[in-house]
Amino acid sequence: MTRLTGKTCLVTGAARGIGEAIACAFIKEGAKVYVTDIEVASGQKTAQNLGAAFLKLDVASETDWAQIAKAVPKLDVLVNNAGITGFEDGVVAHDPEHASLADWRAVHAVNTDGTFLGCRYGIAAMRGRGAGAIINISSRSGMVGIPGAAAYAASKAAIRNHSKTVALYCAQNGLNIRCNSIHPAAILTPMWEPMLGDGPDRAARMKAFVAETPMQRFGTACEVAALAVLLASDEAAYITGSELTIDGGLLAGSAATPG
Repeated sequence: MTRLTGKTCLVTGAARGIGEAIACAFIKEGAKVYVTDIEVASGQKTAQNLGAAFLKLDVASETDWAQIAKAVPKLDVLVNNAGITGFEDGVVAHDPEHASLADWRAVHAVNTDGTFLGCRYGIAAMRGRGAGAIINISSRSGMVGIPGAAAYAASKAAIRNHSKTVALYCAQNGLNIRCNSIHPAAILTPMWEPMLGDGPDRAARMKAFVAETPMQRFGTACEVAALAVLLASDEAAYITGSELTIDGGLLAGSAATPG
């Protein structure tokens, strides 16, 4: 498994969940990986377990990105994965009528601003050899409206669009830097824990969340990672400005409920 041999890759929000799975998959394919996260202890532990390097990074901080640029001036693959839902500390109002401006901005600071800053750094780090791959983790929520998570949905839609802008900008400037977005739906990661809980109704909640998914299950972080490996590899040399959904068929249309 050497699809990424010789490539230097950086994954944000890689202490756990999808980011950790992507970092792990990249290493298995021969890449040198930098695990970055705002959570230092868990990030260092993940990096140690994977055999990767760790760098502290708050993706919403321009200062932190400047430090990353000094530590990793040349890069082949960047995965902008770090993101928040706004429900990390419990259920709060995130609908269009009751969401507070502070909560709205907090989500956009990480998801939208963080991806913008990451792309800006990525282009600069890849410009030297004029080639590379930027992979932005958006969401199924960036393609449809989500009444109870307005900020999250809007931020993921922004990531979807900005990925296309980055792809066009790089092509316009003669840079073989590809930029694509991945749109997962219900992927079972720690991000879901506040909504699933650990009470006796957890199984029922899990079933309810995937009730409208044709495949009737949550996806796994490893399944998202497999898609990231493809986009990072030279096999995807002609793929840029694209959006790839991984949602168990959710956006394909209606389907009969399995018997």
